[in-house]
Amino acid sequence: MIPVPSHDRGGRPFEVTLELVRDGEPFGSVGERCGFHLARLTRRVAAARADESPQAVRWHDPDDRFPDPPLEQAVQAFPTVAAQLPREPELFSFRYRDRGDLASTGELRCALRTSSFWAGGQTMAAAPHGGWRIARRAVVEAWGAGGRGVRAVVTSAQLHRFLTEILDEAANSGASYRDLTVEVPTGQIRR
Repeated sequence: MIPVPSHDRGGRPFEVTLELVRDGEPFGSVGERCGFHLARLTRRVAAARADESPQAVRWHDPDDRFPDPPLEQAVQAFPTVAAQLPREPELFSFRYRDRGDLASTGELRCALRTSSFWAGGQTMAAAPHGGWRIARRAVVEAWGAGGRGVRAVVTSAQLHRFLTEILDEAANSGASYRDLTVEVPTGQIRR
């Protein structure tokens, strides 16, 4: 992914669009002005990984800790609606670049997936001290106009590193989001 800056009327970069490249060939363009959302997610992932986070209570391994997707946060007060949420909630989903673009010009999606596996021995009967291990991972998928795509299953640390690298590249092109990703001490107001 290559962040391409969007410029204001004065020619100053203020946001980015992501160009998707696979094997050196461009295959999509997504996320018109998505840097702001990626910067906020980067901060939320870092906060979720912290030992003091609400996620630390449910997920002992920091690699399993991801922020609650925005849709989940919005409907937590409505249990009947929350029960109807998708099984793989999205942290972000960027599709075609402009409203006038064809829907097939690209897609970049990050969803959370929870899986379980037996840890401890070959079988449950042979390993009475084993147990089920539940892991939570992010699945990042990028799809191009021709139907080609790539998928990566990553830990929260890997997702944070990936997002940070994208934002660093965006900053190198002139679109910086540092003010959104740096933790503000309690009691201070961000200007």
